[in-house]
Amino acid sequence: MIIIGLTGSIGMGKSTVAGMFRRLGVPVFDADAEVRRVQGPGGRALAAIEALFPGTTHAGGLHRDRLGAAVFGDKAKLHALEAILHPLVGEAQSAFLGAHRLKPAIILDVPLLFEKGGWRRCDLTIVVSAPLRVQRARVLARPGMTREKFAAILKAQMPDAEKRALADVVIETGRGRRETWLEVQRVVKSLRQSGR
Repeated sequence: MIIIGLTGSIGMGKSTVAGMFRRLGVPVFDADAEVRRVQGPGGRALAAIEALFPGTTHAGGLHRDRLGAAVFGDKAKLHALEAILHPLVGEAQSAFLGAHRLKPAIILDVPLLFEKGGWRRCDLTIVVSAPLRVQRARVLARPGMTREKFAAILKAQMPDAEKRALADVVIETGRGRRETWLEVQRVVKSLRQSGR
């Protein structure tokens, strides 16, 4: 089985590309979705989050705004939150790998693949990328997003140019959905031809 790490900065189209891989039969582990699950109703992370950040959870899960306000801009608090979440996500990822061990390839969709060292577990890395103007337009169209929030997010993420330089494959999403779909198909075809 080949383990493919998929990443990309905010607004680059990573979720769209992950969906395309799924349509082509490649199982995808979505790290963000797993984080939402362990923070959702009955989630395994809630008690530990509430103990560390009182008032940030409720019966239905997480008060995202309150937790965001508690950790944003504070590296120590962010690391403490990650110490709760990362082991739980790691367990789910290991279970996913075990469940799909007979598949020829799987995708690990991880936003901070390079930043947190997840690429070391991968046989191939793919970065989803788009021009800054396209990225900016996509992100600023999101509800509640501001230029200031976008700038802060960009500052916290590894620059796109660095991710592209580290990647084995770059999938461009700035030329429209059809072109992106063709690129994903080419990657899957190449994997199949190489016997991976």
